[in-house]
Amino acid sequence: MSTTEAQLVQVFSSFQGEGLYVGARQLFIRFAGCNMTCQYCDTPEALVLPKSFKIEATPGKRDFEEKLNPVPTRELFEIVERFTKNKNTHHSICLTGGEPLLQVDFLKHFLPEQGRQGHKIYLETNGVLPKHLEEIIDLVDIIAFDIKLPSATGLSSYLEEHKKALEVASLKEVFVKIVVTRDTKPKEIDDAVDVIAQISPDIPLVIQPVTPYGSIKHRPLPESLFTFYNFAIRKLKNVRIIPQMHKLMGQL
Repeated sequence: MSTTEAQLVQVFSSFQGEGLYVGARQLFIRFAGCNMTCQYCDTPEALVLPKSFKIEATPGKRDFEEKLNPVPTRELFEIVERFTKNKNTHHSICLTGGEPLLQVDFLKHFLPEQGRQGHKIYLETNGVLPKHLEEIIDLVDIIAFDIKLPSATGLSSYLEEHKKALEVASLKEVFVKIVVTRDTKPKEIDDAVDVIAQISPDIPLVIQPVTPYGSIKHRPLPESLFTFYNFAIRKLKNVRIIPQMHKLMGQL
């Protein structure tokens, strides 16, 4: 993709709803396009490249204005500046998707200026593009790293790719997130935990029950969460169960 233009879905200010930074206010830049099709995907609109993207004018009001894709670097700089005039408002800029690393050439062009402006960069990634991550690892501060289980993707294991990418991510602050459903098997959790522990038992793990709950048949059973936790805590030092809190709060 382009080095000077981005394909976006949304830009908005909200509260982080997943992982260790739940409740932190962030400026979200949602990139379009993804290299995976997870069964529990909660942003299907980000799987394709839309003709336009939305900017929420007033945080929480859903008063969107539309802009055409692709957006030039300079225009995105101006949008970010509009949201971040008060330096104390946002904890960080969250790059989310879709999969932001699919637009790594643009990120290499866009992120250095954000660093010069003093913005902390928080990257959300599906964790299967180690070479792309390597290209921008020096330009990000925090990585929210997904490990995708076969029961969630309907595909074979990505653990080899995850291990390579997590080795790169471990150069910065990183935590791992695993979404679990009614179909998640304890062995899947155990295998994923082995990958994390081989790199460092200090890397935090967030086990995330699929949210929103929708059909009861998709929810992991309460006793299953204890089983997953027990498998993980044997090998890792910091394990937590946290659902998608922004869904419960009604936030974007």
